[in-house]
Formats: sequence, structure tokens, C-alpha cells
Amino acid sequence: MQDCIFCKIVRKEIPSQIVYEDERVVAFKDINPVAPVHLLLIPKEHLANILDINEANAELVGHIHLVANKLAREAGIAEKGFRIVTNCNKEGGQIIYHLHYHLIGGEQLPNFA
Repeated sequence: MQDCIFCKIVRKEIPSQIVYEDERVVAFKDINPVAPVHLLLIPKEHLANILDINEANAELVGHIHLVANKLAREAGIAEKGFRIVTNCNKEGGQIIYHLHYHLIGGEQLPNFA
């Protein structure tokens, strides 16, 4: 999508602090971090949110989780703990309509049910 901010990051039209990139995924530092480690992992393919995952692209989600695992280890937060979050649609807190996962850690995170 031409106007999607995350698609523009993928195309390198908007600068970001990229910490990982491969043929399917880009990970970069969140500009408004909520913890010492706060990365965003996005597929290069534009999917609006988790509802766009289907049989044809389901393997991509597993790949994103493998990348999150690698980045958590590299950031030194894997053993103490971290959180992976994705929001879906307005009431789920989604602001940018490009599927993305927040990798958050580096301090004690609040519990929620």
C-alpha cells in the first residue's frame, strides 16, 4: 500500500532504526518505547492485521516468531522474559493497519488477565 507508514519503512522511504531484516521481515526500534527493549516486527508483505492471515501466508507468522526469538536472545531478554503483542482493529488498540508485533522486555512488565 502506498500510504502505509510500515510499507514505506520496508521500502526505505522513511528512516527507522532497523535491527533485523531478511526477505520476509523487518524489525526496528519503536519510536515510542514502553520498555527498555521495544521492537516492532513487520512482514514486508502488506497484511492489514491478523485477520488477513490465511492458509497461503500462515507460515509467515511462524517465521516472525522465530525472528522474535532470535532478537530476544540478542537483546538479552530471553531468559528473564518478554512479551509479544499484536493488536487487531480499533477496539483491540490497532493504530497502524499493517500487521505488526511488539517485542517488549528489559524490565518487569505489568501483569494483565
